[in-house]
Amino acid sequence: MDSPLGWGVSDEMNAAEAVMWRVEVDRTLRSTGLVLEELDSVPEWERFLAAHEWGVRMAPRFRQRVVEAPLALGAPRWTVDPGFDLRFHVRRARLPEGAGWPDLLLAAAQVAMTPFDRTRPPWEALLYEGLPGGRAAYLLKVHHSATDGLSAIQLLEQLHPPTRGPHPAKSQPRRTDEKPTSPLGALVGQARRDVRAVPGLVRDAGSIAVSSLTDPVGALRFAASYSRSLYRVLTPPSAAGSPLLAKRSLSWRFTALDVPFADLRAAGKTAGGSVNDAFLAALLGAYRRYHAAMGSPIDSIPMTIPISLRKPGEPQGGNRITAARFAAPVSTADPRARIEQVRALVLAARGEPALDAVGVISPLMARLPGSLTARIAGPLTKANDLQASNIPGISRDAYLAGAKIERMYLYGPLPGCAAMITLLSHGKTACVAANLDTASFTEPELFERCLLDGFTEVLALCPDAPAPLLRGAPG
Repeated sequence: MDSPLGWGVSDEMNAAEAVMWRVEVDRTLRSTGLVLEELDSVPEWERFLAAHEWGVRMAPRFRQRVVEAPLALGAPRWTVDPGFDLRFHVRRARLPEGAGWPDLLLAAAQVAMTPFDRTRPPWEALLYEGLPGGRAAYLLKVHHSATDGLSAIQLLEQLHPPTRGPHPAKSQPRRTDEKPTSPLGALVGQARRDVRAVPGLVRDAGSIAVSSLTDPVGALRFAASYSRSLYRVLTPPSAAGSPLLAKRSLSWRFTALDVPFADLRAAGKTAGGSVNDAFLAALLGAYRRYHAAMGSPIDSIPMTIPISLRKPGEPQGGNRITAARFAAPVSTADPRARIEQVRALVLAARGEPALDAVGVISPLMARLPGSLTARIAGPLTKANDLQASNIPGISRDAYLAGAKIERMYLYGPLPGCAAMITLLSHGKTACVAANLDTASFTEPELFERCLLDGFTEVLALCPDAPAPLLRGAPG
């Protein structure tokens, strides 16, 4: 018997995942992520279904739903869904005759905005036919509590084969006879884990005490340094939110751009930065142009970026991220100077001893009722005018049920912020996916043009760089 992947092996949510699951009592804090893949052809339906049946055996997390202990006492748990039905999770649809990318992006946003059935495993997959040239699109919608962006790509890289043909020798793990956990069982399990954790807490406290006695000066210096760092990390960014982007809603709009990855990286290097610094500088250039065009220029915006805490050898799946918040420069017109400013801000954020401050307070919030958790966590994300993420994608050729994946876009959740914009590298292309709150961006077509111009001005630092492409743009 072949074994399933070592992905999503923990049956207990960590504190951050519990917060993401429970905070959705406030509907503006939904944590739905969606991967959109452009396929060069329409997969044969039975083979497509078989690929998903195999996939849920390779990654048993996709056969599991979430169960809560009574009164939410303890962390939510993953347990097998005894009524799991693949037909509920995997569907197909066809775009209208003559439809193109604007219609696909509209359909994808509608799928992402639809809440999950929280009594079932929180994921859905859709195959959309009807794109020009006989192409198709694959949508995979997953709740953020199941995976962060990096873990999602790690999983897809293992599930997407490198060739078009079938692989009869691939692993064939059997389904397990795992029994589902009841709410009462979840409560009992939480109590047992809490009891088992006591000796470790005592040992840690003793170790700290011994260290303080053997090196009291060093202990005091560390405590003072960490306290200052904690203050900086937890203090809101000095930038006030943009008046143009102040409103929030439940409506999302998806935008997609193709940017030459090597040239974007080269543009970053011209200013001593990375591809991530060039990416963020392009986004801030778009914000500068949008605000200028709307007659409301600003100096800076509150911005957040996720930072991975995953270490080599750690189990895949789940979430191992924290967030860095800072006042991002918008008024800087020179893209080279903007890259330098962004690099300094990101390096300073990564170097904070208390970088994982959110991880420190998450266990406390995870034990609170969802309504109270939302009141605490909501203002942290709703204050952001921009959340941005850069994730390494699949560098090799990848296929789904015989169809080649030509582009892959990752639309992150919009938990109360004005925009979530993600760069996912796929082969030679930086696939940029923008999720916009339509109440914040009242002129979304204008912002899309500004986004295109923002990348164009950064790429201009690299001579002869191809122009970025706005998917679905007229002409």
